[in-house]
Amino acid sequence: MKNKKIAMLALEDGKVFRGYNFGAEGENTGEVVFNTGMTGYQEVLTDPSYHRQIVTMTYPLIGNYGINPEDFESDHPYVAGFVVKEYCPYPSNFRSTESLGDFLARYGIIGIEGIDTRELVRTLRNKGAMRGVISTVDLDPASLVAKAQASPPMVGADLASEVSTREPYYVVETPESLARHSELRHIKEYHAEFARISREEFERTPLPFVLAFDFGIKYNILRKLVARGVKVMVVPSRTTAAEVLALNPDGVFLSNGPGDPEAVGYAIETIRELAGKKPIFGICLGHQLLGLALGGKTFKLKFGHRGENQPVMDCTTCKVEISSQNHGFAVLPGSITEDDSVFTHLNLNDNTVEGLYSDRLKAFSVQYHPESSPGPHDSDYLFDRFIDLVKAETVRA
Repeated sequence: MKNKKIAMLALEDGKVFRGYNFGAEGENTGEVVFNTGMTGYQEVLTDPSYHRQIVTMTYPLIGNYGINPEDFESDHPYVAGFVVKEYCPYPSNFRSTESLGDFLARYGIIGIEGIDTRELVRTLRNKGAMRGVISTVDLDPASLVAKAQASPPMVGADLASEVSTREPYYVVETPESLARHSELRHIKEYHAEFARISREEFERTPLPFVLAFDFGIKYNILRKLVARGVKVMVVPSRTTAAEVLALNPDGVFLSNGPGDPEAVGYAIETIRELAGKKPIFGICLGHQLLGLALGGKTFKLKFGHRGENQPVMDCTTCKVEISSQNHGFAVLPGSITEDDSVFTHLNLNDNTVEGLYSDRLKAFSVQYHPESSPGPHDSDYLFDRFIDLVKAETVRA
């Protein structure tokens, strides 16, 4: 360790952790959170829902299987910093194309290792997620704490518009697109398990049409949708209801994403206008936005749910699913004013709302990530449920 550069992590409550740098050097602020997954650090790093967050992994050894070009959940990492107990600089896996440290350095992400992550996680569980700063250039504890306290809070932040696509793009799974993907999949810069297509090819493809709002969408969501025989148009977060209805999709998908759902007022209004006109399925932030559109309220969780081991009960069947989750806000129980809406899923750790459904509006949502990348696949059926609604809409049309 003596040849490694010192790095520090400071929290807004005054606690400071000293460790060693890997990845990029520099300084950045963000909300400090923790993820309990034993695997999946690459998917965590590239999940846009972690935008402006410094992520701590509770599993002690990170980096042992490296990075590969096929497990990206977006086109680049979004985390504000990465904290681990022990970093493995020499990965051993047949799929690996570079080390975690080289990957972080390539994208300017600061990593810190060698701190007591158990103490850090206990602090976050007891006091809640906090603003923090990670630095290799300023090693003055008092200065770092002051920077953490001056950094912007997560409450009130519309981050969905910062990570959303600027232009629509089109995804479909056909023999032609799969052939193009087969040619591209081993290129380091090609990060999707699907091939994007032109608008002209999209319009020529005779499949049910799903329009997906990108509030921070993960690639595996798109993989799950197109694998079920639909074509998907991904649109910016600020796309209006009038624009959606003019395109006449057979179903509307509301994606995951970062930030405070109540700050995304434009999307709430759009969803409210679309409800009842098209089948709607929301995940994570999409779930929270649907809840707000149905008259509900949201609140910030103390330290959030982040990992692949959250037990959720489907209240309609009493079956329990082990789920993958990443969110810091939740829908307030009993706050929904839409008469037809019911809560369908419950988190068994803290009894928070994990699912909504309205039969009249043909809309449903879940707080967790059924695309499960990484994570268990207990919740795959939710995509089938949505596609059944979409195909029924296609028959009616």
